[in-house]
Amino acid sequence: MCGLVGMMMAGRDVGLCLYDTLTILQHRGQDAAGIMTCDQGKLNLRKDNGLVKDVFRTRHMRRLTGQMGIGHVRYPTAGSSSPALAQPLYVNSPYGLALAHNGNLTNTRELSRNLFRDDLRHINTDSDSEVLLNVFAHELQRRGKMTPGPEDVFTAIRGVHMRCRGAYAAVVMIAGYGIVGFRDPHGIRPLIFGSRVRQGRREYMIASESVALAAQGFEIERDLAPGEAVYVDSAGNVHARVCVETPGIHAPCIFEHVYLARPDSLMDGISVYKSRLRMGEKLAEKLQRLRGRRKIDVVIPIPETSRPSALELANRLGVKFREGFVKNRYIGRTFIMPGQGERKKSVRQKLNVIDLEFRGKNVLLVDDSIVRGTTSRQIIQMARDAGARKVHFASAAPPIRHPNVYGIDMPAASELIAAGRKIEQVREAIGADSLVYQDLDDLIEACREGNKSIERFECSVFDGNYITSDVDEIYLRRLENTRNDAARQSRGKVARLHEQNLVADFYNSD
Repeated sequence: MCGLVGMMMAGRDVGLCLYDTLTILQHRGQDAAGIMTCDQGKLNLRKDNGLVKDVFRTRHMRRLTGQMGIGHVRYPTAGSSSPALAQPLYVNSPYGLALAHNGNLTNTRELSRNLFRDDLRHINTDSDSEVLLNVFAHELQRRGKMTPGPEDVFTAIRGVHMRCRGAYAAVVMIAGYGIVGFRDPHGIRPLIFGSRVRQGRREYMIASESVALAAQGFEIERDLAPGEAVYVDSAGNVHARVCVETPGIHAPCIFEHVYLARPDSLMDGISVYKSRLRMGEKLAEKLQRLRGRRKIDVVIPIPETSRPSALELANRLGVKFREGFVKNRYIGRTFIMPGQGERKKSVRQKLNVIDLEFRGKNVLLVDDSIVRGTTSRQIIQMARDAGARKVHFASAAPPIRHPNVYGIDMPAASELIAAGRKIEQVREAIGADSLVYQDLDDLIEACREGNKSIERFECSVFDGNYITSDVDEIYLRRLENTRNDAARQSRGKVARLHEQNLVADFYNSD
């Protein structure tokens, strides 16, 4: 998953506002960050691995001049974590194009071959974002215009939709001409558009989450519709069009509401916070049906995402809600980390126990989801070590049994604790006295209640139904070979070796 932003300012440099926006979207990517601006046709770029605050220094910000720009924060979902894969990505033809992308293409191999063989374009990395950028560049170049207009941009995006499959929300900066944001025909990954008036002139932002707009004083215009593109030209004119003949079923990713998005965001008209409260309501109803004689003295959330669900669950059950864990905010998300040893160490560094909330009590721990089970197992043991009499566990999401192919770097299927296991087996594996999962129908209803017009959510990690219809067993086996721990560690070694060679070449050159 990634966070992205594109901005068009009025009479002032955009760099600092992009920086501030990326810090707000930091939760969507902690692997790399980047900003590219355009100043009278000249492009200025700074990107690297690391957090936003570490990538950008004063000397970098001084160079990021211009009234238009795009920014990106990244978790790697395809390719390695090499700094070369930090975004925005750039191609010089036509016009000079820079792209920031959130999602994952499912036909990258086919597109790469066609780009090389038919479009005569060279792909230098294994990043699907580079493929997406080159597809757009080729489609735009086919128009053959010295100056691209809105119709040329929309026609190029129509070509992207015809060729690309999978999930993609993207912003593209066309040097000197404008910024365009577009969303895949199913609207799997989020993208929202807004504006504000400053000193009598209107400015525009396209971003992954509404909180990015609100924090900068932008008013929400709307979420982009499936297949829609919004183009803001250099004069500040806004053009919008749905660029597919027949948009697909709108199916936003439900895991955004479970875990990825900030609670203060609105996504497709749905409050993330309220959807998480409703998850707690649904889970409480299930626990009331199942609890029987099971005694619960206290409900404790596993920080941070599960807090609204746990709070509402406790209210519904009439049980005390307490904070039992203190979180170190400077440790990354553990389900993405390669290597079991690294994940175990990170859990202990990330959470500390408040013993008095556990000692002698029957505790119900609530988490947003269970992925590998590594974190859950350690947290349950920490609760026991703190003196809990019984440790029950509840997940606000159903069992995760399938890999994500649309832009979330979840583990290989073989490393998902619920894959191939019954719930009782998962309970034994994580060491809980009891385990309750949310039902999928209840999760869908908890989210859909905020916007009844959404017919379907993308729920493939729970039910294995991939909405783009091109994900088969061959694709999933290939994905397995690239996402298991051994493959992650190997990619990391290759990336480090590549970087060492680049440094050596630099110092050995004349």
